[in-house]
Amino acid sequence: MAAAAELKWKNTALLVIDMQVVREHDPLGRDVELFRRHLYGSADKPKPVSKGTVGAELVDGLFIEEGDYKLVKTRFSSFFNTHLHSYLQGLGINKLIITGVQTPNCIRQTAFDAVALDYHTVTVIVDATAAATPDIHIANVIDMKNIGVATPTLEEWCN
Repeated sequence: MAAAAELKWKNTALLVIDMQVVREHDPLGRDVELFRRHLYGSADKPKPVSKGTVGAELVDGLFIEEGDYKLVKTRFSSFFNTHLHSYLQGLGINKLIITGVQTPNCIRQTAFDAVALDYHTVTVIVDATAAATPDIHIANVIDMKNIGVATPTLEEWCN
């Protein structure tokens, strides 16, 4: 059993999007998408995900341990303007397991970029990802399936 589990994780990375892969923006919003810049314009308003704010912290119960890689991103995709791809290549990673939030934004964009970057297997664990509504979640899961992303439940993936 241990050998099977070890083989399953060989050359595989688990991405926990917007929980371990976190968004941290410049407090002035200079690296924020255009549609979000209004959230950063006022000096007296709290900035949603600036370094040091509650929005940029890890969720309760999730910790980055020694040896873990914390990726800071400023866009939906974990690959856009980050060192993630070169970091994973350096480790010999060619299979990705993607979990986290939000399915139509960060999960989907990361999965699409992973496919474009030719990762051998891209898997989104459908009950370990979420969206604002079940309908939005399901529609995006279908889109990812259509480009070859595997979409099992956690139980299915573990078996």
